[in-house]
Amino acid sequence: MRKAQLFYAGAWTDGESVLELRDKFSGAPVAEVHQASVAQVTAALEAVACGQEQHRLTPHERFTVLSRTAGILQERYEEFVDTVILDTGFTVTDARREVDRAMQTLQISGEEAKRIHGEVVPWDAAPGAAQDRYAFTVRRPLGVVCAITPFNSPLNTLVHKVAPALAAGNSVIVKPASYTPLSAGLLTSALLEAGLPQDLVAVVQGGGATVGQTLLESRVPAFYAFTGSTEVGEHIQRTVGLRKTQLEMGSLSSTLVCDDADVIKAARLSVFAGFRKAGQVCTSVQRLYVQTGVLPDFVQALQDVLATQRAGDPRDDATLVGPVISGKDADRIESWITAAVDRGATVLAGGKREGQVIEPTVLADATLDMDVLCKEIFGPVLSIRPFSDLDEAIAEINDTPYGLSAGIFTADIGRALTATEKLRMGSVHVNETSSNRVDLMPYGGVKRSGMGIEGPKYAIEEMTEHRLITLAP
Repeated sequence: MRKAQLFYAGAWTDGESVLELRDKFSGAPVAEVHQASVAQVTAALEAVACGQEQHRLTPHERFTVLSRTAGILQERYEEFVDTVILDTGFTVTDARREVDRAMQTLQISGEEAKRIHGEVVPWDAAPGAAQDRYAFTVRRPLGVVCAITPFNSPLNTLVHKVAPALAAGNSVIVKPASYTPLSAGLLTSALLEAGLPQDLVAVVQGGGATVGQTLLESRVPAFYAFTGSTEVGEHIQRTVGLRKTQLEMGSLSSTLVCDDADVIKAARLSVFAGFRKAGQVCTSVQRLYVQTGVLPDFVQALQDVLATQRAGDPRDDATLVGPVISGKDADRIESWITAAVDRGATVLAGGKREGQVIEPTVLADATLDMDVLCKEIFGPVLSIRPFSDLDEAIAEINDTPYGLSAGIFTADIGRALTATEKLRMGSVHVNETSSNRVDLMPYGGVKRSGMGIEGPKYAIEEMTEHRLITLAP
């Protein structure tokens, strides 16, 4: 059985208590997870603050550490894949993709460490300004970055917070999700093996009411990087006040399929986008808008793709959908499906449950007041919404508190541009689904989906501050 300890002040340390981590599919115990006390969190914060004062890694040194860490992930690839599966219950395919992307994010962050720069300010262009004065800006690290990470991407989302923080010259303290603590410890080990000074990183496990709240109330962190629910994100912002944050929060992601779209392609991509990681992705397709002219053909294509897919054991290479993160979440998802069907929704595919595994489920005839459409389901369920008028469909998509991502399939450039202009989202993808991301792109939402931008280049900008310097003889 594995042991997930705390790490701070250069040492792996037992917590004040221990919880048991269980396999999400079999239910077998897989790890002992040490929970930090308030005193240990405080000590960890002090350690990374001291480390930040003591170390001034050059951009090339930061690049070296991050690129070496990517190499360690490659060398220990199967260990990282297995750890992600133990943490999450992801399928082998999803776990491999998680590790592959984490390697890319580390490498990109390392490269961006060498590109941090300011600019010359044309001082003498101002009326009456001294002609012998020079001015320029530099970017400097903020200090300690606190990374609070989600269960649904325990490695790559963690890397998206830790790697840019280190690339920018900050130290970092990590609070991983309680469901998925193992990946954070393994990544920390890889960073240390790659040469990161031991007091520039800390990992503390524990509940939000204790560990999380202590991190928020401390005056040590200068920046908070968070992925999770909107309610928790709002609590973070209220608590930390004027300090900078990057908050990636809730979503109700939608994708449009117009009557001139490639139906086969749209159906295939929608299956992947709706059901990868058992639908536990912020950008997973939950609302699938299909124009009435292609609705029968699209539904048939969707059913044909799903007929070849399997739900069950995540360690089977043929499995598309493994277990959701907990029995409690499986209960909730099942109850939402049942309630929708009881009120008139039709199950076009799936709908059954075994243990924590929910079959990939497609619903029709759901209404906007049903939980499957008006709340973020975070499970392998998508609902088809027929539409005839594109503007009306766009208005319905916009009429939620969220605005993270959307997709549209169409062969008409005019329709595509209309969608990109009118959809109020952080990202709009043409001839792709809402769940479309590469790790170098800017990624963030609007409205209650969040604030701040992920993506190494953009996160580094968030995690540094401008400083103006002027020189006169």
